[in-house]
Amino acid sequence: MKRCGKLKYAIVIELVLLTLLFAVRQAGKPSAPVTSGSIIVEEPEEEAGEEAEKDYIKWVDFNVSYEALCQAYDADVETYGEDFHIDWISLLACTAAKNGGEFGRQALKDMDSITEKIRNGETTMEEITCDLNNYDYFYQAYDAVLGGMVGEFLLQEQDESGNTVWKRKYGLKAYSPIAKGFPYTDYDDFGSSRSYGYKRPHLGHDMMGQIGTPVVAVESGYVEVLGWNQYGGWRIGIRSFDGKRYYYYAHLRQDYPYAEGLAEGDAVTAGDIIGYMGHTGYSEKENVNNIKTVHLHWGLELIFDESQKESDNEIWIDCYQLSRFLYKNRSEAVKVEESKEWKRIYDMEDPAVEKYLEEHGDSVSGNGVSGNDISGSGVTDNSEG
Repeated sequence: MKRCGKLKYAIVIELVLLTLLFAVRQAGKPSAPVTSGSIIVEEPEEEAGEEAEKDYIKWVDFNVSYEALCQAYDADVETYGEDFHIDWISLLACTAAKNGGEFGRQALKDMDSITEKIRNGETTMEEITCDLNNYDYFYQAYDAVLGGMVGEFLLQEQDESGNTVWKRKYGLKAYSPIAKGFPYTDYDDFGSSRSYGYKRPHLGHDMMGQIGTPVVAVESGYVEVLGWNQYGGWRIGIRSFDGKRYYYYAHLRQDYPYAEGLAEGDAVTAGDIIGYMGHTGYSEKENVNNIKTVHLHWGLELIFDESQKESDNEIWIDCYQLSRFLYKNRSEAVKVEESKEWKRIYDMEDPAVEKYLEEHGDSVSGNGVSGNDISGSGVTDNSEG
């Protein structure tokens, strides 16, 4: 009996040890998925590392020449309404992809060849670009720069009897930032050194002229910023309706920098008079002329993600060639008697403005293009200098 008792005791001890060993092994195994009927519900895995980086363009070198802009624009306007309409941004992007983003003589020849083949019905832009390396990048980049500049619009003009009439047009609906009839000088100064406050490159384009020269909205948009900045003096920041472009106009006139009634939140139409040239800025004190040369600084920032707007990774482009191109469309202005105001002579109705007002109900500034006649059919403000 004693031997049986000892045997039972040994068996119990062994069972306990086996149970403990099994439990330890099971604890080291990954847990099995939870099942509900025949559906397996996987336990969520923990994310490894930081959230994946957002996929958007981080940098753009806008190297499109004046000649290329003109050539692509002409192809677009001339083929508008045809079976094979050639979009100028697509044509520029295709040419850039074939020429590494450069626009020398060969690129212009390629552009001619592409245009001719499409117009002759030999091919289409889709066929040319379907497997073209970097085409998508160049299209997104150039669309961010030029996307709001060409399209349909209504423009006032004088008929043969001298009456002001509205004409429906297709073509360039962006304007030079300097009103027609006012002289200015400029050169390609993008990237030159600036030292006020801290050393930095000049990230805009300076147009030298006379105090009080009317400054024009290049593209339709809404006023995002209005007021004093120690670098830019009296300045205006206008955002394009698609949010991709931020137009910056700086060093406006002392005492009377802005068009009467202009305020943050206003919608403006391309060609509107928005302010007046001066030389304010480089001062923490407001309304100070501390810049030697009278000029307009205008800059263009590209925004593919809102995190870029005021950051160390802002994308400002060289506007010199673009300024040359926009010279072909200058807004005519007339002096308002017994005031410092100028008003545009011929108003424009931009569908982009009408759409924005329908969606937002914002006001339009009271300041109110060449093309084919188809009638009947916030801000980081340290880029200036």
